[in-house]
Amino acid sequence: MQRTLVLLKPDAVQRRLMGQLISRFEAKSLNIVAMKMLQVTPELAKQHYAEHVEKPFYPSLEAFITSAPILALAIDGLDVIQVVRDMLGATSGLNAAAGTIRGDFSGSRQMNLVHASDGAEAARRELSLYFSDNEICQYQPLLTPVFHADDE
Repeated sequence: MQRTLVLLKPDAVQRRLMGQLISRFEAKSLNIVAMKMLQVTPELAKQHYAEHVEKPFYPSLEAFITSAPILALAIDGLDVIQVVRDMLGATSGLNAAAGTIRGDFSGSRQMNLVHASDGAEAARRELSLYFSDNEICQYQPLLTPVFHADDE
């Protein structure tokens, strides 16, 4: 089992796509263990996107991510980091395959609806920015035995 962070960005919230996007993660048998809506501050944006702060595109990225609320999700599942990234599709909605979240709902590189951690280390760091340990709900869904075999 792995855990990852997914952010439904301001464009997903503004376009009222939250329910549709959450339903895709649930339909894939992934387990949402924490969720909260919040307004990203410039300080949080700088922490989250620390590797991009000095890049020329950062000001527009910060302006976008702080422009409206986001929905942060902590999601558990087998190989969840790669599974979620595959579900999202290519960063640019223009290049994302049909059937992926970005391919179905986005036509932009920046307004691409979702963020997901790109590896285990990034997931740990990013999750700690958005959730405290006591905000994560540890539970085993009753349907787990029909989602995957015990030895997976």
